[in-house]
Amino acid sequence: MSETEKDANPPGGTDWEAERQQLRSDLGARMKAVRQACGFTLEVAAQRTGLALSTIHKIENGRVSPSYENLVRIARAYGIGMERLFSADHEAHQTTRLTVTRAGQGRKVRSKNFEYEVLCNALAEKKIIPLVTKVEQRAPLKREELEAHDGEETLYVLSGRVELTVEHYEPVILEAGDCAYFDSTLKHGLRAVDDTETRVFWACTYIDVDK
Repeated sequence: MSETEKDANPPGGTDWEAERQQLRSDLGARMKAVRQACGFTLEVAAQRTGLALSTIHKIENGRVSPSYENLVRIARAYGIGMERLFSADHEAHQTTRLTVTRAGQGRKVRSKNFEYEVLCNALAEKKIIPLVTKVEQRAPLKREELEAHDGEETLYVLSGRVELTVEHYEPVILEAGDCAYFDSTLKHGLRAVDDTETRVFWACTYIDVDK
């Protein structure tokens, strides 16, 4: 899913728009701080990630929301765990191997068609990124709207109905209680199919589990 200068305007009006902009701004500031801590210029970051320099600049300045795919690409290019992008006070050498996120207390990240709540963010170098994701309703997905990245992922529908599209397979409708698991290297996408609040638990592998 590509970045856009202006997202569709969801219910919630001015308050939601302000919150969404704050989420973008906070994420962009953290990403800029991490890049600078790595000693990378924008030009180097663009070369390492394969993203356009202008895209990285817009993300860091809160002007666009990065897709999950691009968050993965940036974290891998910087040689860090994704949790570093979501926490302003994250310590690079944390040793804890247990962390708990209370209901509704995860780090919120907004992208074009999803709102992610990143869970258990305090544990460093995780092999799995657990998320609770609010999925927005939209038209049937086009091929250019699908994305792919390394790893595997699974999703479990908490509420509402979603359509999961995975390359080489027919789209499938999943309802509350349904679960799917697929290879993330295949192009894929997800959308809500009606205006019911639609939420899924989504777990994605971040690094090769054999490492």
